[in-house]
Amino acid sequence: MDGVKILVIVVFVAIVGSLANALFHLYRGDSGSQMVRALTLRIALSMVLFLLLLLAWRVGLITPHGLARH
Repeated sequence: MDGVKILVIVVFVAIVGSLANALFHLYRGDSGSQMVRALTLRIALSMVLFLLLLLAWRVGLITPHGLARH
């Protein structure tokens, strides 16, 4: 289970990094193609993260839990 947590964190950091890269290109006023490429990568990584979480849940590596009720 620790491997799944590390992989999720790495993919999440890559998503945030790709978003920051797109913001950098937007701020600099570079060509739109670099910004679009960074945003496309972010979308692809988000889909990979979702599928990774779904797969980990299906094979039993992670288990969902409800919110604690007081």
